[in-house]
Parts: sequence; C-alpha cells; structure tokens
Amino acid sequence: QVQLVESGGGLVQAGGSLRLACVASGSIPSINTMAWYRQAPGKQRELVVSMPSSGAIYYANSVKGRFTISRDNANNTVHLQMNSLKPEDTARYYCKIHDWATMYDSWGPGTQVTVSS
Repeated sequence: QVQLVESGGGLVQAGGSLRLACVASGSIPSINTMAWYRQAPGKQRELVVSMPSSGAIYYANSVKGRFTISRDNANNTVHLQMNSLKPEDTARYYCKIHDWATMYDSWGPGTQVTVSS
C-alpha cells in the first residue's frame, strides 16, 4: 500500500501564496495519476488539479492560471504552488493517488488552507 501525507497549509491574506507538498511512501504505483482535491465546510469535495504520469494536466477553471502542480520524483513528492489566493480558496486540501494497476485510490489526511480577506 501507499501512504500520502500533505503539508504546507496555513493562514494567508488574499493575494498571498502557499506551497503545498504531498509526500508518498510505501508501495508507490509506477503508473499513476496524482491529484489535489479540496473541501470547504458544508460543500462537496472538488477536484483542483490532476496530473497523470503522462498526458495533459487538468486544472479546475477556478484555479487555472493561479495554481501549479509539479512532481519531485527523487523525493516522491508532489507540490501545489498556489498564488493569488482568494478567500474562496479556503478549504482543506487533500492529495490523492490513483493506481491504474489496481484502479484503487489512496488519500492523505489533508492540510488546511485559510485565506483571509
């Protein structure tokens, strides 16, 4: 099994930036899709960005042009650079990995992002 742990959340003012990290450990599938989701209280969990091992990266329209996902394979880490943050970005952010061999999803416990106006 694979384990994921997020970090980098915090409290920032509108217009500020944060960089989230998702560190994977254990049995990491060689062919996978990494993704970031977020969930605010009382709202559905929504996809922020997904990044397959190969292929096009998908960004939600709400974050396109402001957020950037990247891989650091040497450290088994995926980052989410979040710029020009808005109060509506406030949510708990979760990392997910999809294993295409087993069709199984693994989730991290999340990290809180709060953006003040």
